[in-house]
Amino acid sequence: MTPPQVPGARLRYGRVALALSFFVQGAVFALLVTRIPAIQVRYGISDGLLPAFLAAVPVLAGVGSVGTEHLVKRVSPKTVLRCVQPVVCLALLAVGAVGSLAQVAVALAVFGLTVGALDASMNMLGVSLQRAYGRSIMLGFHAAYSLGGIVGASLAWVGAHGQLPLWWLYGPVVAVSVPLVLLSGRWLAGRGDEDGGDERPGRPAAGVGSPVAMRLLLPLCLVMAFAYIGDSTVSNWSAKYLQDVLGSSEQLATVPYNVYMVMTLFGRTVGDLGVRRFGPAPVVRTGTVVAAVGFAVVAAAPDAWVGMVGFTLLGLGLCVIVPQTFAAAGRYAVERHGPQASDPTIARLNIFNYVGFLIGSPLVGALGDAWSYRGAMLVPMVLVLVTLVYARSFGSSSARYGDDHERPRTVDVGRGSNGL
Repeated sequence: MTPPQVPGARLRYGRVALALSFFVQGAVFALLVTRIPAIQVRYGISDGLLPAFLAAVPVLAGVGSVGTEHLVKRVSPKTVLRCVQPVVCLALLAVGAVGSLAQVAVALAVFGLTVGALDASMNMLGVSLQRAYGRSIMLGFHAAYSLGGIVGASLAWVGAHGQLPLWWLYGPVVAVSVPLVLLSGRWLAGRGDEDGGDERPGRPAAGVGSPVAMRLLLPLCLVMAFAYIGDSTVSNWSAKYLQDVLGSSEQLATVPYNVYMVMTLFGRTVGDLGVRRFGPAPVVRTGTVVAAVGFAVVAAAPDAWVGMVGFTLLGLGLCVIVPQTFAAAGRYAVERHGPQASDPTIARLNIFNYVGFLIGSPLVGALGDAWSYRGAMLVPMVLVLVTLVYARSFGSSSARYGDDHERPRTVDVGRGSNGL
């Protein structure tokens, strides 16, 4: 079977294919991070060495994102995604199947480098498809990622509960995921689809130019980093906070992150409707306030159940910020430098995903040890509130997608330099 030639059908198939890529990536990443204790035990990684291993993955992912900024000048983001996503899946399998510390270090390095390229290329295509649709669909792709994360974390729980070896857990997932992404990759929609202009090896991608200057992109970069500081605070500290500070049982302490992920999925599923109705800036402002309230509730919670209410609000609030930050960067790049600037701008912004991830957990841990964990929860709250200062960066009324603000639907994927 070949991809459909009708432009509207090509967009629909491309949207489904990209959502599958987001879903698979969410599941694969969750399977890695939720089984870190088992990885540490399997390879005898010391407590002193483990932070270096964990930090290396986002650092190398940032390197991969930087490389993708330059790579998309030669090939399309679609080609990058199709090449690196199977490698990400196979790297996960290698993490669970290799036999030595040196080998797992190499597997994690490959995972980090390729996951940076994958994150960047997926969001490039998401922004491109949103422009082609003429309405907000970016949150839906990230909802697929959240759903994949829930599925991956659930499979990891099954593996831990059944005491399965890592390769037994990862093997079936990779055996399903690799053929799925290879098949669905044929349906991805990107610029140059009609004439194949940016798919030919060694030929510069049509219409790819310089990204927006960092000084102009800085507000969105800060928003991205602060959102991921908030997210990493929840993922790394919610269980410890509930158990050590709020006195919950060990079993109850596992619940907040699951609730957070479910609310993230819910918020992203309905978030596109809010953007279409009210525009991106009001949705981001609302999400920011809800997230800040969530951190405040967590910091002041008298018991574990109130604390879980705070983590629920955090999932509902933080979930809209990152997808809309990517969308805003794409719009700004197009408005300022034309369609050719969007892809490298997205790659540059994506680096701050990993900056926030690297900073968040050590920051809260250091503040918690030196001060108090309740007080530490107020720091990401303040950082997230900075988003309100930069809310206008998410677009004026003329830039809104949806309903009263929606421009006529266009098919601008696949028109070479005039496409994105």
